[in-house]
Amino acid sequence: MTEAPAPALSVVVPVYNGAGTVGELVSALRGLDIEGGLEIVLVVDCSPDNSLDVCKQLAAGPGAPVTVLSLSRNFGEHNAVMAGLARARGAYAITMDDDLQNPPGEVKRLFEHARDGNYDAVYTYYAEKQHAAWRNLGSRFTNWCADRLIDKPPGLYLSSFRCISAFVRECITASYEGPYPYVDGLVFQVTQNVGRLQVEHLPRVEGRSNYTLRRLVRLWLSVFLNFSVMPLRLATLFGLGFGALGALAAVIVAVEAIISDKPPQGWASLMVAVLVLAGVQLVVVGLIGEYLGRMFLAVNRKPQYLVREVFHRGPGGLEIERPKVDTRAAGQPHREPPRGES
Repeated sequence: MTEAPAPALSVVVPVYNGAGTVGELVSALRGLDIEGGLEIVLVVDCSPDNSLDVCKQLAAGPGAPVTVLSLSRNFGEHNAVMAGLARARGAYAITMDDDLQNPPGEVKRLFEHARDGNYDAVYTYYAEKQHAAWRNLGSRFTNWCADRLIDKPPGLYLSSFRCISAFVRECITASYEGPYPYVDGLVFQVTQNVGRLQVEHLPRVEGRSNYTLRRLVRLWLSVFLNFSVMPLRLATLFGLGFGALGALAAVIVAVEAIISDKPPQGWASLMVAVLVLAGVQLVVVGLIGEYLGRMFLAVNRKPQYLVREVFHRGPGGLEIERPKVDTRAAGQPHREPPRGES
């Protein structure tokens, strides 16, 4: 069967606990008039609700084509986005959440802004975010870290509602196979031709955010460790600083012992110093261990994602594709070796 021509825009949506909202989202996206055509890629990240059944019904329905990827387990938002980007075919790809906090009508504005401005990537920002205060604080802290740890243009807000070109999409999906992807860091490794667009941000229609404190910490660690060795340099500076402080204290104690008739006092201060130094050492050891652990998991091919089934509309209705998976290559589809190779 001849494959349909690539559309101008692919919309990639990771779906987790989104059964109540993803239908309205897809319906609104199908109503958009996108010059060059639109495709929708829904990545169901092993959602515990009936999101997969809802997405399969959407894939069988009329309108812009919907492809549904069913992952074998819950891999996380950025892993699911990488799976969707690997499947997308559009000249541009927009990633967005399934909770309707980003109005689908903004998709066309974002696409046209990226296309007309000839940007490799466009990030959205909000006049007012409709998130809880602790979540906004965490986002600001993550952006502050990103300003210093990845090659991000200063002042750019990192949003999951973003548009990237096919060039960037192909570069990041082909170049990174590790188990801890951070999409924004990968984008900035490819390009600095990045634009901004203010969009509307709405309150959640139902439910609550799937980002728990634990998941936010894991995301922050990906920013902190995946794209920079600065944390190791900071550990070295901490070691030098505390070493210099210890040497100064040793000189003060020696001078006090020489010029004073009484032995040096200060058991409490000594214990404080020991506890502080021990704490710093444990933090540094843990930091190095986190780097080594991530290297170990990457070397042992921990999968970035595994697609169990793919659903899409065909001439006879809903079709199911079960991609072959080469477990030796994390997250990558199986490729037959060239003739003559074993």
